[in-house]
Amino acid sequence: MPTYRSHLLVCAGTGCVSCGSFALKEALEREVVRRGLQDEILVVATGCNGFCERGPILMVHPEGIFYERLTVDDVPLLVEEHLVKGRPVRRLMYVPPAAAAPVPRMADIEFFKHQRLIVLRNRGRIDPEKIEEYIAYDGYEGAAKALAGMTPEGIVAEIAASGLRGRGGAGFPTGRKWDLCRRQPAVPKYLICNGDEGDPGAFMDRSVLEADPHAVIEGMIIGAKAIGAARGFVYIRDEYPLAVKRVGLALRQARENGLLGKNILGTGFDFDLEIVRGAGAFVSGEETALIASIEGQRAYPRQRPPYPAEHGLWGRPTVINNVETWANVPSIIRRGAAWFAGLGTETSKGTKIFSLVGKINNTGLVEVPMGIRLRDIIFGIGGGIPKGREFKAVQIGGPSGGCIPKDLLDLPIDYESLTQAGAMMGSGGMIVMDEDTCMVDIALYFLRFTQEESCGKCSPCRIGTRQMAEILARITAGEGTLDDVAKLEELASTVKRGALCGLGQTAPNPVLSTLRYFRDEYLAHIVDRACPARVCKNLIAYEIDPAKCVGCLLCLKACPSNAIAGERKKVHVIDQAACIKCGACFNVCPAKVQAVVKHTGEKARALGAGAGGRKDS
Repeated sequence: MPTYRSHLLVCAGTGCVSCGSFALKEALEREVVRRGLQDEILVVATGCNGFCERGPILMVHPEGIFYERLTVDDVPLLVEEHLVKGRPVRRLMYVPPAAAAPVPRMADIEFFKHQRLIVLRNRGRIDPEKIEEYIAYDGYEGAAKALAGMTPEGIVAEIAASGLRGRGGAGFPTGRKWDLCRRQPAVPKYLICNGDEGDPGAFMDRSVLEADPHAVIEGMIIGAKAIGAARGFVYIRDEYPLAVKRVGLALRQARENGLLGKNILGTGFDFDLEIVRGAGAFVSGEETALIASIEGQRAYPRQRPPYPAEHGLWGRPTVINNVETWANVPSIIRRGAAWFAGLGTETSKGTKIFSLVGKINNTGLVEVPMGIRLRDIIFGIGGGIPKGREFKAVQIGGPSGGCIPKDLLDLPIDYESLTQAGAMMGSGGMIVMDEDTCMVDIALYFLRFTQEESCGKCSPCRIGTRQMAEILARITAGEGTLDDVAKLEELASTVKRGALCGLGQTAPNPVLSTLRYFRDEYLAHIVDRACPARVCKNLIAYEIDPAKCVGCLLCLKACPSNAIAGERKKVHVIDQAACIKCGACFNVCPAKVQAVVKHTGEKARALGAGAGGRKDS
C-alpha cells in the first residue's frame, strides 16, 4: 500500500453531496494531479462528518485542519497555500458564533469535542465504499470473536449485560429481545434492520448507513449467530438512494470476503442479507407494519402479543432492531459488556445519536453519552440560538415525542427522564425552537403529520388524530373555545389508550406536552384571540411604523398581494383588507414593519409575556 503525507477527507454524506461535495472532490483530484502531488496526497470521499449545516466539509489529515462551505473555486488556493506552502487558509475555516477568530482543528470545535463516538466512530475518516478501510479500524473483529469463540447463549448474555436498549423508540432491552427469540423452537428465524426513518428533521439512520454500512452488517452477523438465523433483511426507505447504494456495495464486498453467505470465516455458520426498499410510509417504522411490508402486504400494524420475537416475519421468530442498535453491537462484543455499561446512567447505557436541527447555530448529527444535560447539547455542542434569540423549547422523539421547555434545560437525557417529562427518546430527532415559535402551531404541525401518515386501520388513531388537528386548527385561527382544551385532553387520552400500535399511542404527545408546559399560550389564543409569538396569521396584523418609514419601496416590491401603497421617499401604508399575512414585508424590512398582536384586552399581554413571547411593538 502506498504511503501519503496528507489525506483530504471530503464529506460525502447526503447533506454535503447536496451542496456539491462530489464536484469538490473531483476538483481536488484534478488540482492534485495538475501539481504532480498524486503520489503524496490522497483524496478520500467519506461518509457524513456530522456538521451538516457547514457542508461541503473537508478535513486535512493528519493535522486535523477543518474547512467548511468550500466551493470548487476555493480549491486552487487551498492546495497552493496549505498543501504546497504549508499555510492553512484561515478564511475557509469554521468561525464559532459571536467569535472573531476561526478554529483550525476539528478536535477543538465545540460541536465535535464534547461528543463520545461509538456508532459514529468511523464517521469522516474512512471511505464507506471500501471494506478494507473498515477492517483497518477493527472492523469484523467482533464478528470473528462471536462466530469462532462464543456460543449463542454467551452472545446474548454479553448484550444483556451491556445494558443496550433499542435505539429506535421505546428502548426495550436488546438482550431480552434476542433471548426471547433464541428460545423459540420454530425455524427458520429472521433478522431485520429497521432503516425506515420518517421523523421530520431526523437523519441518524441514513447517515450511519451511508457512512459505516459494514458496522450494521457486522452487528447483524453477530445477532444472527445469537438467535440462530440464516437470513436477514435491511429495510431502507427509497428516499435514501445513497444509503441503498452503499449498503448494497457493502453486502457484495462482505460476500466476496467470506463474511456473508455459506461457511462464514470457515466457522460453518451460514447467514446472508438482502435489502428491502420501503415506499416511505411513516407507519412502516412500526415493527409489525414493517414485517407486513417485507411480506409484500400493505404496511398495517398487527395486534401484539404475540411479539415478532415469537411470531414475526412469515409467522416465524424475528428480531427487529434499528440501524443504531445494530451498529452498537460490534463494539460491545469486541470491547466487552462492562466497557459499554460503564457509559451513561444506571438505566440508560452507552451513547445516543441525535439529529440537532431547528433554531440552533450548529445543525448536525451528534453522538453523546446517555445522561448528558439538554443544556450541554443545545448551548455547548449546538452553540446556542441564532441572532441572540431566547431558547423556548425542544421537541424530542419526533412527531410522537414531546416539547421540553427552557425550565427543564438541566434535564438529563435518558429514557426514564424524558418519559417523565412528557417526551420520549424515540429515534433521536431533536428540533430546537426559539421565542418566535408558537407552541399551539407546533402541536398542530405534528398532529397533521401523524394524522396524514396514519394507516387508518384503527378508529382511535384514524379519527382521533383528525379531530385533534381540527380543534388545533380552530384555535390557531382564533375560533377556539375553552371547551376545546378539555376536548383535546379527552381525545388524547382516548387515542393513547385505544390506538393499535405505538405510533398511534404516542401521537398525542406533542399536544399533551404543550398543554402541560405552555397552557397559557393556548389560553391567549382562545381568550384574547392573540398569538404571543406572532405566528398565527388570523391573530396578527402587519403595520408600517410611519415614524421610521423612509419610502425605500422594499416592502412594496416584496408584497405578493399588492397590499402596500406608497411612493419613493414617502410613508407607505398596508391595506389590511388586502394583506394575506405572508410576512414578506416584515422579512425584508423588520426595522420598520411590525407584526402586531391583535387582542381585545390587557390579558393578552400578560399571557403572551408569560409564554415567552415578545410584547407588542
